[in-house]
Amino acid sequence: MSKVSDSNKNTITKSELITKVARSKELPYAVAEKIVETTFNEIANALIRGDRIELRGFGVFSVRNRKERVGRNPRSGVSIKIPSKAMPFFRCGSRLRDRIKKS
Repeated sequence: MSKVSDSNKNTITKSELITKVARSKELPYAVAEKIVETTFNEIANALIRGDRIELRGFGVFSVRNRKERVGRNPRSGVSIKIPSKAMPFFRCGSRLRDRIKKS
């Protein structure tokens, strides 16, 4: 049986991540916060520019474009046009996938 549980269990918040970084590297909280914020901002900025972020062994962040499509209003059943849009996408790296499988 897998250790992966429902979405509400074992969630790590950004502040918890900052605390873990601070403790693991014996850094002041403010320094760890700056590191985490900078990392997240740089990933977001790269995605906004349309760049692909490859973190070897962890995974790849990219932007995928969803095509325009026809959907239905569930209440009225009327067909509606859903416009195309860019969506962030993450593909897990093989080393991370293997670590998860072994857990």
